[in-house]
Amino acid sequence: MISILYFGGCALALIGASAIVRHDHPEATVTALFDILMADRVIRLAILACWWWLGWHFLAGQTI
Repeated sequence: MISILYFGGCALALIGASAIVRHDHPEATVTALFDILMADRVIRLAILACWWWLGWHFLAGQTI
């Protein structure tokens, strides 16, 4: 249950960051928005943590 809350918190943080960037750059495409987000180190670490959690709990969980 705690891991689901952690993943939800990461997802909400990324959605919030996307909304902030989208407000500053309303004409940005999805790829441009992703490029802008990836310029920040904290966002890169959050995305890495979300992918790690997803991979550990869903993709590698049945094989280990």
